[in-house]
Amino acid sequence: MSGDFLHEHGADALVAWLPYALDLAGTFVFALSGAVAGVRHRLDVFGVLVLSFAAANTGGITRDLLIGAVPPAAISDWRYLGVSLLAGLITFHFPSAVTRRRRAVLVFDAAGLALFAVSGAQKALAHGLNPVMATLLGMLTGIGGGMARDVLLAEVPVVLRADLYAVAALSGAAIVVLANHLQLRPDVAALLGAVLCFGLRVLAIKYGWQLPVAGAQRRHGRAAPAARDRQPPRDD
Repeated sequence: MSGDFLHEHGADALVAWLPYALDLAGTFVFALSGAVAGVRHRLDVFGVLVLSFAAANTGGITRDLLIGAVPPAAISDWRYLGVSLLAGLITFHFPSAVTRRRRAVLVFDAAGLALFAVSGAQKALAHGLNPVMATLLGMLTGIGGGMARDVLLAEVPVVLRADLYAVAALSGAAIVVLANHLQLRPDVAALLGAVLCFGLRVLAIKYGWQLPVAGAQRRHGRAAPAARDRQPPRDD
């Protein structure tokens, strides 16, 4: 966006542009997350691209349908498809550059979660939703793509078993809604929400923070030996 455009249109241009930029950034990193998962499961190039698009756009499509923004941006704007396919092709042709670390997919996923939770909440607010529904839609935008990715890979979605996944998205979206209520600048609100969501998710991965798990019994002051079922899958 040029300086002349900003000078002419001022803060209104920033408010209109920021959710779109966040959406595209979230699309790219979530597409990387989906493509990395596809490479780890040894899918062919078509499978990797399908997974990258599904992971990157399912949450946004669901959000847009719920708030009446039809056709959804991921379908009407070619940039979403282009960004998704670009991320998928980069990962497919240069997998070692993207999957060098074992938990790279989790880091990309955390970044996408933060960006989508923030952009989802901002877009819901822009369409006149109340604060509670805007927060929930921000969370849904963040977790929808990851759920689609895991379902396509025949895995239990991370959001149902991982460390503070949906809670992190909910927290980031809530910060955006609160900042909007306090009339803070939208870029400041986005930054605060994204940092909180990403930070919570990364810390939860590192330290194993999680909500109570169904069936986990305390025996002699120690958790029942079901924790192994909650660990991320190992690389083959």
